[in-house]
Amino acid sequence: MNNQTGKPLEHYQSIYKNLDPQEIAQRCNLEFNCNTSTFNLRILGTEYRVPHPQFALLDTDGKEPADMYEKILFLRYLCEGKWLPSQGKKLSYNEIPWGQVYYRNFAGRCLQRCAVTFGREIAAFVQMMEQTPQLRAEAQKAGDASYCLEFTNNLFVTIILWQGDEEFPPSAQILFNDNFVFAFTAEDIVVVGDILISRLKSMMR
Repeated sequence: MNNQTGKPLEHYQSIYKNLDPQEIAQRCNLEFNCNTSTFNLRILGTEYRVPHPQFALLDTDGKEPADMYEKILFLRYLCEGKWLPSQGKKLSYNEIPWGQVYYRNFAGRCLQRCAVTFGREIAAFVQMMEQTPQLRAEAQKAGDASYCLEFTNNLFVTIILWQGDEEFPPSAQILFNDNFVFAFTAEDIVVVGDILISRLKSMMR
């Protein structure tokens, strides 16, 4: 753990442990098990238990993700985010508050990476989406391949891929259901994109 991840983790852990778990459950629309003092959280279909007051992301085997940024992202969500029902709109990153300020970062870390990772292997991407039941991905009509899937509890993203040809390279778009703006900041949504691509890439192997 380095200062870039260790300091924020310690900071938000100190906030988290003093919050009322019932308030968190209501604000984030999560189930809280009073018997085990844990929240039930999903990340791309994988089930996690999140203890309170000591934060951890524990899968069914009791293991935590190796990526510290994942822990910080979801810890921040439990401390500061909230869930509201979607109004049915899907937003590009540019349409998210402050998204234009961080767009270059998002474009490089997420859109270009998504295009390179999946746009050259669209058949494998489609196969993964169709044959990985935990994702519960729904095919969409945009691009050469597109799917809507749940990033975390009732917060959905849509990935759109264009394969490209001899003249143009592959390209990608990631859309976020409009209730993302209440759950995560623009900076955090860059991390959402990172996690989304990394986890899906690991499922394609």
